[in-house]
Amino acid sequence: MEILVIAVAGLLVIAAGNQLAPRVGVASPLLLLALGAGVGFLPFVSAIELDPDIVLEVVLPPLLFSTAVSMPVMDFRRELRAVAALAVGLVAVSATIIGLVVHAVMPTIALPWAIALGAVLSPTDAVAITVARGSGVSQRIITILEGEGLFNDATALILLSSATAAGIAHSADALQPAALVSGFLTSLALALAIGWAVGEGSIRVRSRITNPTADTVVSFTIPFLASLPTDYLGGSGLVAAVVAGLVISFRRPRLLPPAHRQTAQQNWRTIELILEGGIFLFMGLQAYGIVQDVVDGGFGLRAAVLLAAGTGALAVLVRVAFVAPLLVWLRRVRRRHRQHLEEERQRLERFETRLEQARDIDDELLAKHGLSAEQWHQAVTGWRDRLERGQRRQRRRGADLDYFTADPLGPREGAVIVWAGMRGAVTLAAAQTLPLTTPNRPFLLLVALLVASGSLVIQGLTLGGVIRLVRPRMASRTADDAERERLLRLLGDAATSRHADALTPAEARELAIETIRVQRHALLDARDEGLFSSSSLEYALERLDAKEILLTTAE
Repeated sequence: MEILVIAVAGLLVIAAGNQLAPRVGVASPLLLLALGAGVGFLPFVSAIELDPDIVLEVVLPPLLFSTAVSMPVMDFRRELRAVAALAVGLVAVSATIIGLVVHAVMPTIALPWAIALGAVLSPTDAVAITVARGSGVSQRIITILEGEGLFNDATALILLSSATAAGIAHSADALQPAALVSGFLTSLALALAIGWAVGEGSIRVRSRITNPTADTVVSFTIPFLASLPTDYLGGSGLVAAVVAGLVISFRRPRLLPPAHRQTAQQNWRTIELILEGGIFLFMGLQAYGIVQDVVDGGFGLRAAVLLAAGTGALAVLVRVAFVAPLLVWLRRVRRRHRQHLEEERQRLERFETRLEQARDIDDELLAKHGLSAEQWHQAVTGWRDRLERGQRRQRRRGADLDYFTADPLGPREGAVIVWAGMRGAVTLAAAQTLPLTTPNRPFLLLVALLVASGSLVIQGLTLGGVIRLVRPRMASRTADDAERERLLRLLGDAATSRHADALTPAEARELAIETIRVQRHALLDARDEGLFSSSSLEYALERLDAKEILLTTAE
């Protein structure tokens, strides 16, 4: 009964925090974190400790899966370079530098355990990005931050595992770079393979389910179907859940009926609200128990606070030093991309000219090549298909270049990317996976808690001020409106030219439904070529879905 009362109270607190946040101008996760910490320090509340396996295996897979499903795959593909650099390179660099500095400042913390602490403090939290999502910055910044938060856990957990093994072996030599790279690639390969297989298989199964409620129930199992076998085989279960979510995000508009997608989306938003709110609430509630362990163990609270402040600041400085050259490199890649695009355009034009000439055939030319007229026609048809594939690829690359040109990443945007990279619940959960025999374990847990909560509070509360100060490129509603007009014209062109004047009401309704489906296919073809922004595509897709649901439910 007591657990039930606590659960009900927690749900009410999460709902209240979600409603109160817009009124006080503070993100809901920050309110819940502060409330949890306040309740945890009340004298009649006993110390609370949440099993880290619950966070890593039960809470995070569905949360990251939900974020991946809602992420436009087109935008993620475009930002893959930046995401990979931040999720792998930055985490590895941050963990190493933080570990070396911690060991130098506090020699009592052996180097392997110092690097383990660095691995814990390095990854940003995809859940914490909710603080930045409502700030009005461009979707490109949000995509990079979310993509980084979705994939950097794998790098951090592999580094943590290797550093822990080295610490247990009492040898820093056990931190072999070759072994780390091999372990990372193996873990990533398993996650990609299993995540893709689960995502592709589950979306095909769901396409055969006729009941939207049953389809939603099946969707609840997908993150665990991806993460559990991957974890068992030694891969990254969190990355597998993310990959499955990305596959479903890309495939579901073509395979799932609108009613199924809408029902699942609404239910997943509820699950996301509960899990996201609960993880920050429990993060605050655990503060008292961690502090008490440090006091009981004779460790200095002052030393923990100073070390947390230093490592938190160092993590931000390392992020600045990494993001600045990353933006320069991305600009150079864009210039090379423009040059290659022009070369590809000229090559396709030459190929098209030769193809036009190949249509003029005579008996002498056929005899020269030893082909019949039918064989020559088949060859020309194959060349035409090859040309069309090249032109589609050219249009997509051109659309990608337009995307980068219209929304460039400069120093102002880089400042937001740096400051919005907050630590969160993953940091605390990863720290709690340290073995009980870890030297100074309560001290390390407190440092992780202080860095995570300090990052959320300081960076979260000041992010709006930083945005107003640096004035980055913001999301443009005017540009979105103009693009939506072009997109609606595309849908009008895709609609059938048949008229419903001479049709019965049932036939007219079937014609309208078929027209909507033709428009949806045209819309998704435009998505695959990258011709419109993800926000405009989502807007048009929601309109089509609403119309089809209205028609299919009408009697």
